[in-house]
Amino acid sequence: MESQNRNRRAFLAAGAGIAFGALGAPAVVKAQSPLNWRMVTSWPRNSPGPGWTAQRLAEKITRMSGGRLTITLLAAGEMVPPLEVFDAVGAGTAEMAHTASLFWSGKAPAAALFTAGPFGLTAVEHNAWIYHGGGQALWDRLYEPFGVKALMAGNTGMQMGGWFKKEIKNLDDLAGLKQRIPGLGGAILQKLGGTPVTLPPGEIFSALQSGLVDGAEFLGPWSDSAFGFHKVAPYYYWPGYHEPNGTGECLVNAERFAALPDDLKEIVATACAAENSISLAESEWHNAEALEKLVTDRGVSLREWPDDVLTAARKAAGEVLDDLAAKDGLSGEIVASFRAARDQAASWGRVGYESFYKARGAA
Repeated sequence: MESQNRNRRAFLAAGAGIAFGALGAPAVVKAQSPLNWRMVTSWPRNSPGPGWTAQRLAEKITRMSGGRLTITLLAAGEMVPPLEVFDAVGAGTAEMAHTASLFWSGKAPAAALFTAGPFGLTAVEHNAWIYHGGGQALWDRLYEPFGVKALMAGNTGMQMGGWFKKEIKNLDDLAGLKQRIPGLGGAILQKLGGTPVTLPPGEIFSALQSGLVDGAEFLGPWSDSAFGFHKVAPYYYWPGYHEPNGTGECLVNAERFAALPDDLKEIVATACAAENSISLAESEWHNAEALEKLVTDRGVSLREWPDDVLTAARKAAGEVLDDLAAKDGLSGEIVASFRAARDQAASWGRVGYESFYKARGAA
């Protein structure tokens, strides 16, 4: 019912916008036919976190444009498989997608850094890099050969280390362990003796249940609990050193984006920026609630990574970034820019945030 009401309000708002345009500038309205675009996603429909973000983004663009640009959302598998949305947008099969850049490392090695980097940037620090530290320009260059334009459009905040069927007591316990962990986190696990497995979100639970994987990471407590991972893997580890933030991306077919009138381009960009902020606040709020329930009501064993795991992972992360930088010239530029942003953020973070968290304590 709530969704129906939202659709009704969006329809009425669109109607009002069209009516106003018809009265105020009939020549412009007649000259431009409404556009109907499809947004494919990598998320199951209505999944808490990125699924909600994608739906709100589609509704925002439709509503803000007064119906001149209507976005129809097609969730994972409804039009194309969840890990094929990048190709669908590049080919023009779909005009837009909502997904995460870490899925495209096979196409563009440095893509994962635009979701998150290991031992790297928090959500706020990542935003600073993209908006003010040259990150967006590098992202544009990376995706240009594929005919795709990317914008930040959601963030699930600090990630968790993952769910495991057995306790991880030390570094040796990672030897031979199969974990669902894509992107650069997977490369780190491989250096630590484990086996990374890439699966779309909708297949993680069944993989844990069947034993295809021994562990899995996805997002944070809120989204993870909605998928029910705690039912088959009771050990929940922190911190998520591999992804200290979870930036989602809106992909747009570059040619069709360039053809939009300037005001519609601005609407798409503004809607993405709004969702980037709203979704982060949403995740922060619900993660705190969900973590408490997982521990107190559902018997989850919350565990901190052993010291030797974090020490080895930190060393491996540096090697993974070095390997990435050596792949090609653009990857080298992106890694250098990312590292510079991380160093700058760390300097301010020690003074501005770490000292405050320590002073605040448990108050």
